[in-house]
Amino acid sequence: MFRSRGVGSPSGGPVPLKGDLQQRALGAYLGLAVGDALGATTEFMTPGEIRERHGVHRKISGGGWLRLKPGQVTDDTEMSLALGRSIVERRGVDAGAVASAFSEWMRGQPVDMGNTVRRGILHFRTTGQTAVPENEYDAGNGACMRFLPVALAYWNASDEELMRASRLQSHVTHNSPLADAGTETLLSMVVAALTGRDKASLLAMAHGLAERHPAYRFDRRRVENPSGYIVHTLQAVFQAFFSNDSFEAILVDVVNRGGDADTTGAIAGMLAGAFHGLSVIPASWRKALNPQVRKACESQTIELLALAAERDWAIPRI
Repeated sequence: MFRSRGVGSPSGGPVPLKGDLQQRALGAYLGLAVGDALGATTEFMTPGEIRERHGVHRKISGGGWLRLKPGQVTDDTEMSLALGRSIVERRGVDAGAVASAFSEWMRGQPVDMGNTVRRGILHFRTTGQTAVPENEYDAGNGACMRFLPVALAYWNASDEELMRASRLQSHVTHNSPLADAGTETLLSMVVAALTGRDKASLLAMAHGLAERHPAYRFDRRRVENPSGYIVHTLQAVFQAFFSNDSFEAILVDVVNRGGDADTTGAIAGMLAGAFHGLSVIPASWRKALNPQVRKACESQTIELLALAAERDWAIPRI
């Protein structure tokens, strides 16, 4: 797949200026966080329950089954920040550093953690191995929800570098060919959005995934109550992203489907933020976000983009 390297696009379209890239990157990271915080309220609810309790849920208000404070985020954002810190410290994706960062995050007793993530971290602690064995049943969305720091640090890398980095972080907890395919396609879509590609190009990528792996096919039949299975997650995200024109509409659509709403919200927010940029995220949502989380997302975005600009490091091997 094509990704802009600062030399033009195959369609002859303009290459984004540095400032545009930064605004899209900030939009992606803050989009992830606000989508997480917005969706956490409706996580594990059905669409009917959401309508009964909230009407149309569109306010970052906390609560939910985790009884969060307004603006508080969950594992989606927290694991992304942990991954990003390890990348900045090691100047690239190092599997040992990533696994250690996740282990430290787990020691902090996070408010939420998926079972596959827990097993992967415990596997690292007991064996020292930085990749879990391949398992077709580990096709959850836990590695897909947190990859954004890889996109920001490797947006101008080769496809080979980008995908190797993706698998190094993913396989700490999730090692499934189906999950890899979904995660890597969405990663390529986010990078393409960061570099100014249009929605038709992103749709072609999503359809390409479905052609290679028919389980990912999505159509007009609305995916309600999506589970943590990455196929259901991405089907819901793709439907919301491609059927709505604004950042806000995309997020409201996907989190009102219930199910694993913090993760569908985070992933949709990441993709929509990369596509639309920072300025379209509602000011009320940004203001409602936990200030420490907002600042961490902003500062880490700048650090990761600076690392990408250097391009003088190589991906460590394991």
